This record gives sequence, structure tokens and C-alpha cells, in this order.
Amino acid sequence: MPQLPDLSGLGSILQFLVACFGAYLFALWIAMIVWTFRDARSRSRDIFTQVLSVALVLVFNLPGLLLYMILRPRETLAEKYERELAGEAMLQDIEERQVCPVCHHKISADFLVCPNCHTKLHKKCDHCGRVLNLKWNVCPYCGETQGTPVVGRITTPPPPPTARLPQRQPTTLPSPETPRAIPPPSAQPAEGQ
Repeated sequence: MPQLPDLSGLGSILQFLVACFGAYLFALWIAMIVWTFRDARSRSRDIFTQVLSVALVLVFNLPGLLLYMILRPRETLAEKYERELAGEAMLQDIEERQVCPVCHHKISADFLVCPNCHTKLHKKCDHCGRVLNLKWNVCPYCGETQGTPVVGRITTPPPPPTARLPQRQPTTLPSPETPRAIPPPSAQPAEGQ
């Protein structure tokens, strides 16, 4: 009869391979838990959400990881911050764009008057001559006080008001009962002089 090969060494090799595969699966499970924790922490500040995500993978293993991948927020906190920062930068660029407030024609920062609609945009300092905002009543460059702030279109000055004649006071006539005062003779001018 033919002799069967000795398989006793094969059992120990099979046992070693099963142990290696089990260790690999255990390491994979731990790696999924750690990855889930880091990912949840990067996507949410809520502690409850982070713990629930880790517990999902801890209990359900690979199906829990798939469920977490479906339910997790689309973007990380860093991506959300960058998106909001980019939006704020765009808004700031729009606000800083130099246009006339009346006709929205493109202007330069040092224009005193809009060349399109003649709206007064800035004024010059009375003392140092630098360009100032219309609302400023003190020059930030030399410290001199400016006139009252005027905002709006340049118009021709109104004509000066017409001169008013002083109003006459009504004269009161003495009553007949009161004696009339006669001025002293020295106060009256002489007729021949």
C-alpha cells in the first residue's frame, strides 16, 4: 500500500496562516477605528458625533464604516474654513472696488470729482493739500480741522440772499392826557446859524 505523506507539519502551517490572517483583520479593525476617529474629528466639533461615529465602526466593523462614510459631512472643517475665507475675500474685493457711488462709473482712488456725473468724491485738505474723504472733518495727515463735511453733487452756489430793509418800528403817539416834553432851548439849533 502506498504510504500517505505526513500532514502533521501542514496543520501547524495552516494554524500559523490563520493566526496571521486574524492578526491582520484585528489590525485592520483598529486602523478603521482610528481613521474614523480622526476623520470625524476633522469634520465636526461635536463630541457626541465623534463618539457615535467611532462606536458605529467599533460595533459593526466594516458595515459600520460604510454607514459612517454615507452619513459623514461632505467637507472637513478646514475645507469649510477655506471656502468661507475665499467668500469673504471676494466680498472684500467687491467692496473695495473703486466706482462712483452715484453712476457706478469706474474711478481712481485720487479723483476729487467723478468725470462722468460730476459727483464730488473727495476734497483736498485746506492746509496740506492731500486728498481726504468727504466725511472727515480733521485731516489725518496734518491734523488741521476741515470745514463741515459735504457729501453729494457739486452744484453752483445759490445766489446771495436779497438785502432786506430793516423793518420800521411802529411809532407810538403820545396820549392827550400826558404832557408833551419840550426840549431844552440849548438842544434846539438856532435858525440863523
